[in-house]
Amino acid sequence: MTAMRTALAALLFSFTSAAWAQLPDADGPEDNKPPAPAEAKAAKTPVPLCAQPLPPLRSPFAFAPGELLEFDLDAMGATAGKMTMTVQKKQDGSLPVQVKVQTNSFFSKVRRVDATAMSYLHPKTLRPSRYTEEAMENEQHRSVEVAFNSKERRVRVDYVQRGRKGHNNYSYDHEGMDVAGAIYMMRQLPMKEGMPICFDVYGVRRMWRMTGSVLKREHVSTPLGEFDAWHLSGTAVRLDKPSMSREVHVWITDDERRLPLAALGTIDLGAVRATLTSFSRPGEKSRQAQGKESLKW
Repeated sequence: MTAMRTALAALLFSFTSAAWAQLPDADGPEDNKPPAPAEAKAAKTPVPLCAQPLPPLRSPFAFAPGELLEFDLDAMGATAGKMTMTVQKKQDGSLPVQVKVQTNSFFSKVRRVDATAMSYLHPKTLRPSRYTEEAMENEQHRSVEVAFNSKERRVRVDYVQRGRKGHNNYSYDHEGMDVAGAIYMMRQLPMKEGMPICFDVYGVRRMWRMTGSVLKREHVSTPLGEFDAWHLSGTAVRLDKPSMSREVHVWITDDERRLPLAALGTIDLGAVRATLTSFSRPGEKSRQAQGKESLKW
């Protein structure tokens, strides 16, 4: 079912942004039918411009190889599965980040998903050089290999879907991120109320423009406990189809760990979210969820 993959993708894009939430399936039927009059009119609306580049990242980084984050995934009002995000050891001059998503037994009756994404980030700038996806959806295998050319601001996408190979080429403006690495970049932003955020991000074989801001600092209660956190809010617009957009929200702790506590995204069928339920970090005792959350969605 496309909705299942869309929901999980939305969560991944929300954090990856992954859990800045990945949006509707880029190959869905809406891409093959003539646009409705309202959609055709909206398509003439230009993509929002990035008024300024992202600010310099904070140093030192809030994370290091060995950090493991675990999330509960909810889609359209029901528990959907689990997601883990792991910072791995440096490899060939890159800092790899691994994201795994797996549906639970309930959602597997609708669609069984077992997927792994890898983002290869520059160890100083956190900009990606490569991004890959490997997924099994029921009995169907799909894979994606994405290459970022920062000098030319170009992105090449090679994929295999339902046994068919294909590729796309895209360009981006100031910043080009992938959905799995974007959350780590955002954790290093010098947060302050009203700070604008704008960058282009790859997701579901398309490029999207994420525009938003840091809304405010909030005190939130989650399954892991009480935290002061920055609330980031934004909208992702598909660069080649501006009529397609989705709202996203992310909460990141206001401390030296900059933990991504939660992400909320929307798709046509409703809300999807990811909630941090445990984490472990080098030199720090692991922490598990102890109670019920009261964060308002």
